[in-house]
Amino acid sequence: MSEATTSTPSTYTPRPGGRPSGPGGRPSGPGGPRKKRPFQRRKVCRFCAEKDTTIDYKDPRTLRYFITERGKIVPRRISGNCSKHQREITEAIKRARNLALLPLAAGHALP
Repeated sequence: MSEATTSTPSTYTPRPGGRPSGPGGRPSGPGGPRKKRPFQRRKVCRFCAEKDTTIDYKDPRTLRYFITERGKIVPRRISGNCSKHQREITEAIKRARNLALLPLAAGHALP
């Protein structure tokens, strides 16, 4: 009562180079493999570069560069500030918001 089973040949063919086509063996998507970004220039902290520029909560014009349209504080990796000056900017923005020199949210008008 034993039946002979026939094995079908496998349809797997390895890619040249021996690597799978993507994570988990999946194809790498409609755009093809990820492209490397060209080298971008390192952002420099403007407060370290210009020693005469100070961070002051009473100067909302300077602080507006570090706030998005929605009222969020721009992160350090985007603004290019060093960690020391980013902490000072964050503190100055929070003080200016507390005194209503800067808006708390997007719906508030800037003076």
